[in-house]
Parts: sequence; structure tokens; C-alpha cells
Amino acid sequence: MGEPHNTGTGGTAPLLLMRDIRKGFPGVQALDGVSLSVRAGTVHALMGENGAGKSTLMKVLSGVHPAGTHTGEILVGGEPAAFTGVADSERAGIAIIHQELALVPHLSVSENMFLGNERSHRGVIDWGSTHAQARALLERVGLDENPATPVAQLSVGAQQLVEIAKALAKSVRVLILDEPTSALNEAESARLLDLLTELRGQGVACILISHKLGEVMQVSDEVTVLRDGRTVETLPVERDADGVPSVAEDRIIRGMVGRDLDQRYPDRAGTVGEVRFEVRDWTVDHPVQAGRRMVDGASLTVRRGEVVGLAGLMGAGRTELAMSVFGRSYGRHVRGTLHKDGREADTSTAARAIAAGLAYVPEDRKGLGLVLDDDVRHNTSLAALGRISTRGVLDPGREAVETGETTRDMRLRSHGPTQVVRTLSGGNQQKVVLGKWMFTRPDLLILDEPTRGIDVGAKYEIHLIVRRLAEAGACVLLISSELPEVLGMSDRIYTMCEGRITGEVPGEAADQETLMRLMTATGGAA
Repeated sequence: MGEPHNTGTGGTAPLLLMRDIRKGFPGVQALDGVSLSVRAGTVHALMGENGAGKSTLMKVLSGVHPAGTHTGEILVGGEPAAFTGVADSERAGIAIIHQELALVPHLSVSENMFLGNERSHRGVIDWGSTHAQARALLERVGLDENPATPVAQLSVGAQQLVEIAKALAKSVRVLILDEPTSALNEAESARLLDLLTELRGQGVACILISHKLGEVMQVSDEVTVLRDGRTVETLPVERDADGVPSVAEDRIIRGMVGRDLDQRYPDRAGTVGEVRFEVRDWTVDHPVQAGRRMVDGASLTVRRGEVVGLAGLMGAGRTELAMSVFGRSYGRHVRGTLHKDGREADTSTAARAIAAGLAYVPEDRKGLGLVLDDDVRHNTSLAALGRISTRGVLDPGREAVETGETTRDMRLRSHGPTQVVRTLSGGNQQKVVLGKWMFTRPDLLILDEPTRGIDVGAKYEIHLIVRRLAEAGACVLLISSELPEVLGMSDRIYTMCEGRITGEVPGEAADQETLMRLMTATGGAA
């Protein structure tokens, strides 16, 4: 452990230097002597497991945790800095873009861009100047949108670019991006990474927090690894003539988790049995736009002890299929049936779906999976209160014992069952969602992007849990945008495109090229 070395070329002094930062909360030392050195005109990746201290460190830097609540030294441009709030850090040229975007949906792009930083004359907003400057900033980030467009009408990728333009409007010198591509499609992610390269060329220092090793290796000049609130090491990312980075991904993973991961995915050791669940001719229309078909005649089966992958590009209909099967939680059901053990099952409401043995871990864990202001214990028991009740009266003792067993099985890292879920790291929040549905003892577990936005160590733990569940005889339907995850976890894989099932491939025979060809096919099942 120790202070990261300065790997700047030609001895260039860092634009940002954080030295020996310490920050504690009741019962936990979140940062224990962390140091970080970032040069102007570089992309500096910050990596670590969920709970390693990345977000806390960035909150210290951006003034969310004000001076006086932490110790250590911060220098910006060689000058000592003590930020008492976010406004202070922004005046110093530091801007942070959070994973959950901080835009007002019903305001225009221009209004969002200059909110709190209005262009005015004698107290009156100068709309001409506002729109003109907004247009210039949008052009700078490569977004061709009318500044008067309400933000709600933009894609998530476009909103991400608006956030960056908003930061540039404040003459940003250090731009912090927290999991910026987690909700973007491939094309939007590529555009954002290209923009980081452009900003680097303009002298902006970018701090990139990401769990996607591929994109880190693609754009970063240096990587700092944190573990358990401490700096492990800082590595320069040099590239050869072919653009191959000098740093091995395995070294970064080892630094993050404190051990070697001999393999990224657990072995398939279970025995696949008979068909337990079958979806037949499932067809769903858009909930508002009449006649717009979101799922079109989809049919699939899941066998006992089997992990079935469902792969498709954004908009293919994967989530719409999963949500509509689980209690018809999405869209207008047109036709189709679900069969369990050869008999038609009623899944027309969420309660009936749960009673039929289904569980659904949603893609949006914060919006749909958790009650963020409630604690771990209550979130875990929420979907199966009947298990811990007698004649309709909740038994707190049974709840504590049984949810405790579930959270131990999930290897949840928390201060205890009464910790508020909002205060957990992303990976541990995901474990609470998974634990909630494991608590229902499901026969079919539908997982929608179960490892999005979490680190490689937590991913592996969740993959182990899923594999153990399958080996115990449950059925798993796994939806993921990460093809390596689909390939590494699935015994069998279905592909979707434009609401239709376009292919079915055995796991051992699948590869990325085959899946991509089927994911872009529009002619129905292959």
C-alpha cells in the first residue's frame, strides 16, 4: 500500500493531487489514506469493488462531503483546496456526472444546461445568449439536438452528452464520470468514449469510474485501483504500435479483489432435467401506442437446473417479454400462455406469478427492485410476507432469523439487517434484490441485467449464487447485454430481434459472432 507514483510524462505536475484522504462513517472507515494524482489532458480510471471507496473519494473531491468531515490534502493546480460544498468545487473547475443523471426531464436542453448558472442581464435571462451558447456546447460534444427540446424526449445516451455539455459550460478542468456507459447501447458508448478522447486533447482531466475493463483499457492513460478504502497501486497504460495496452486485465482484477480469479464464470456442473417452464406464442403490444408490437409470437422453454440466456440488442424486446410474463407488468397482453410442468399457469398478476413460482429481478434495481429508504431486513422479506406471518400478523422474530439466513447466503456486506438499503454499494444493493426473490423460493428466476454496474468480484459472487440455484434444480432465465456473460453462464441461449425469437443455440456451441448474427436477424426464428 502507499501513495501512487506520478507517471506523468516529462515530469508534468498533476492538475489534481489528493493525498492521504481519510473519511469515516459510524462503524466503518470508508477511506483510509487514499492518494490520487491526475494530470491535465489525461483519462485516469478509478477502479475497485463496490464498497472500495471510489464514490466516497469522488464525493470528497466534489464537495458532497465538505472540508472538515475528512482529513488529508487536496491540491488543484498546485493550490490547496478545501471545498465546503458542490458550488465550491465547481468554481475550482471540478464537475461530477453521476450514474443517475441529474437533469430535469420537463425542462429544455438549454434550461438544464444553465440551471443555477443562468445567462442573464440585470436579473433577466438572456434567452438568445442561452440558446446560442447551448448550441455551441452541444456541437462541442457532438450532439445534434435543438436546445429547446425537452430533455425527456432524448435518449439516455443523448442525456449523458447534455450532462457533459453542462459541465463544459462551467469551464470544467476535472470531469468525473461515474459508470457513464452503464445504461448506453454500443453506439452511444462508443461515442462517449470518443468524446473523452477529444476532451483529453483539449486539456481536460477526466476521471473515469467504470467496471467495464474493456473500455478502461481503450481510453485510459492511468489506472488507480482501490480496495477496502485504500490505494493498491497506480498503473500507467502504455500501448504498442498496434494499440495493445501494456497492463494486463488480470493484474487489475487481482488488485481489486485481492486474489486471482482463475476463471470469470463458474463451471457448469449441474445436470439439466426435464422442461419445467414453457412460454408459447407470447405476444404483447406497447402499453400506450395501440398496434405497436413489442413482443411478437415468442416461444421458449426452460428446463430443470438450466440457465437459459436471452440475448438481444437494445429494443429487441427482452425486458418487455420478461416483465409481461411476470404478472403482465408491462404492455397489453395480446395472446400467449405460460406452462409449468405441462400445465397452464396463471401469471396475470404479480401475486399470481409469485404463487406460480416465478421471480423477476428487474433491470432497474433502484426504481423497481428496492424500497431505498427501508432497511435490508424489510426489503428481503417484502415479496414473501406470508412466510413470516401467522394469521396475517408479521412475526418480527421469524423475519429476523429467516432474512438473516438469506443475506448470509448472499454474502451481503452491510452493517447489519437494519442498515438502510440506500447506503449500500451498488453490488450489495443488487444482492438485496436477488435475496428478496430467493426468499420466495422460486422455481423460475428471471434475471434482467443482474450484474449491470457492479464490479468483477461482486459479479463472480452473483454468478456463483445463480449457478448454485440451478444446481439445486431451479430454472433461470438470464437477460444480459454483455455477450461474454451470456456465453459464460448459459447452458442454452435464445436470441431476440424486433420482438421475435430469432435463434436458439446450445451454450457450448455459441460464440459472439453467431449470437450477433442472430441478434440482427429480422426474419424470425432461425
